[in-house]
Amino acid sequence: MSLQLLIDDALAQTPPGRPVWVALSGGLDSSLLVTLGAEACRRHPRPLRALHVNHGLQAAADGFELHCRRLCSRLGVPLFVERVEVDLDRGRGLEGAARAARYAAFARRVLPGETLWLGQHRDDQAETFLLAALRGSGVRGLAAMPARRAWRDGWIERPLLAASRVEIEAEAGRRGLGWVEDPSNLDETLDRNFLRRTVIPLLERRWPHADTALAAAAGHAGEADGLLAELAGEDLARLGGAAGCLPLDGLLALSDARQRLLVRHACERLGLPAPPARRLEALLAQLDARQDAETRVAWAGTEARVWRGHLHLLASPAPLPPDWQAEWDGRAPLLTPLGEVEVSLGPVEPAGAPPALRLATRRGGERLRLAGRGSRDLKRLLQEAGVPPWERDRLLVVWQGERVVALLDPQEPRWLACAEGWRADPASSR
Repeated sequence: MSLQLLIDDALAQTPPGRPVWVALSGGLDSSLLVTLGAEACRRHPRPLRALHVNHGLQAAADGFELHCRRLCSRLGVPLFVERVEVDLDRGRGLEGAARAARYAAFARRVLPGETLWLGQHRDDQAETFLLAALRGSGVRGLAAMPARRAWRDGWIERPLLAASRVEIEAEAGRRGLGWVEDPSNLDETLDRNFLRRTVIPLLERRWPHADTALAAAAGHAGEADGLLAELAGEDLARLGGAAGCLPLDGLLALSDARQRLLVRHACERLGLPAPPARRLEALLAQLDARQDAETRVAWAGTEARVWRGHLHLLASPAPLPPDWQAEWDGRAPLLTPLGEVEVSLGPVEPAGAPPALRLATRRGGERLRLAGRGSRDLKRLLQEAGVPPWERDRLLVVWQGERVVALLDPQEPRWLACAEGWRADPASSR
């Protein structure tokens, strides 16, 4: 197999004139990838950049960075270095936390619409497939790593995914290419290392082409996952196309398997993490809850709520400080706990100095006098306006003395209600 041809083919798929980035760890795979990429970009002129993420997790980290600097200097490839802190407090484990930090660094450097190349190969694909199978993953997990996927209006590609480590080592040896070995790769307490160093060699002694077969199985799973995504997309379209607001009657008409598939697909469309299996089962069991029941199932900064005949999927909103309040003269801009908003408020017939107003979070029991409708309870007004319960606690009440004069949704921003004799701008009050 010609590895340079794989690189040339990958380069041909990138948008003309847009930079191509290589995630350069300093190991064998990425060192060869940036070397082959530099040659391809000289033949087919294209900006090539390398990005090294220094996790700072081990003493050898600075050595990795030094190797990357020397290699890129020799190749004439601009190198960008991101130093990150790995957050181990979110229960993702060391590997998961490092991966999250790495992708956050990628997102800071690689602009939307640009392409990022990663150096994984066929042996990595086999390991990823086995890890997913041992963790009980579904089709999406078994699909392992796609050769190409959309990311931030651009692409993440793995040009060497069809090549084996043996082929990559042979090409690097032919070129006299140096690289650094990560000492943690010897640590078999890490699942991937145990598979790489013990399990897969044992499998290959019995089945010499085990890596090829496992990578092929991942490819079949990837194809199946694509077909399932098409099916879920069709179901979503039939249910109105709003991923964050699924009608329960249509959802309940689907089989259990298609309900699970659609919820996961809707979360993906919204950029939210899919619910773990147990949370998803708990959610589906509550889909036929009473219309007035405030069903809520939460996971990983995401929540699902059943309300008014619909399943709502959303990022968990951060609560407002319960005792927050602020003085205001009714003029824009207004500073709120959710940021600055360009709204203003004042009497229809102003007299003298600007009004002395106070904003506060809702406490319950507030009333507001509407033109032609008299005094109305804010809770009833919000119900009539169809404001979901989880949004009501993030609204701000505007007081003049002991009288409520307006109700603001600072997220939109928009005025939800305005008292008789008052004018709110922008004019979006009900």
